[in-house]
Amino acid sequence: MKALVCNRFGSPGDCLELVDVALPEPGPGEAVVAVSHVGLNFHDTLVVAGKHVVQPQPPFSPGSEYAGTVLSVGPDVMVPRVGDRVVGNEEYGCARAAVLVRADRVTVLPDDVQEQDAAAILVAYSTAYHALVQRANLRPGETLVVLGAAGGVGSAAVDVGALLGARVIAGASTAERATSALRRGAHETFSYGGDGNVKDAIKRLTGGVGADVVFDPVGGTVAEAAVRAVAWGGRYLVVGFAAGAIPRLALNIPLVKGSSVIGVFLGEFIRRHRALHEENLRTIFAWATAGRLRPHVHGVLPLERGAEALDLLAGGRADGKLLLRVGQSL
Repeated sequence: MKALVCNRFGSPGDCLELVDVALPEPGPGEAVVAVSHVGLNFHDTLVVAGKHVVQPQPPFSPGSEYAGTVLSVGPDVMVPRVGDRVVGNEEYGCARAAVLVRADRVTVLPDDVQEQDAAAILVAYSTAYHALVQRANLRPGETLVVLGAAGGVGSAAVDVGALLGARVIAGASTAERATSALRRGAHETFSYGGDGNVKDAIKRLTGGVGADVVFDPVGGTVAEAAVRAVAWGGRYLVVGFAAGAIPRLALNIPLVKGSSVIGVFLGEFIRRHRALHEENLRTIFAWATAGRLRPHVHGVLPLERGAEALDLLAGGRADGKLLLRVGQSL
């Protein structure tokens, strides 16, 4: 079967190639899933570069989420069953025609959810929902500021925030990218190109009060300004560092504001609270089947163009989610 493989750490264009590998066989507690679509996220670029907290030894496949059909299961596995359409996420290893996974880490898809949509929904919407519900306890009528609102997880946070009844203010690196969030349920937008004053923009749009919740997958130079724009008793969510730099925050800011700085780590949450994660997914997929959310997809590229897709993510040039289409018969 075909697999996109990282042979050494580096930039996607230099270290990834499409190769032939053996089809895996499931052991006890395992399943083999024939992959139809792979969802890509910014953290995949960090794994390939050797800059993520998770550092697999090359050779390995990138890609942290997949959708497909169960091809085979181990002798003791009752769920899922062969032929089930499923979705799942791993730290890496999904950009290949078939993945060997623990059977208890997959979720059987509802009939009305397409596999392409599921691969675009899983990580981004699970992250946004977990962040806003379990971590921030976002309440209807509160003001939510989403940074990086044009990206995969940012656009998901705009959708989820609006569905939870928040007043959503979307921020992005350019006015054009920010404006696209209005079509997704954002009430107002702003841009912060270069070192634009994020604090002033948020204060202006909140009448000087500040944001109840800031969802920040960007980090870098915008982070401290965003922390300063949190309202009294507000919550700043640390989601990621797409800007590259990990900010150093002055802790006197949350002290004088009575605010909270809250980390969001989906992978560890799933490991510790699998049942709650599955409950979150039921809500998210119910929204999808009811037509209340549809993932914002930048593009769907074939597996052999995986390096190109990751380069788009690494350069911040993707407007929404990027997917790989596998499409190989097994």
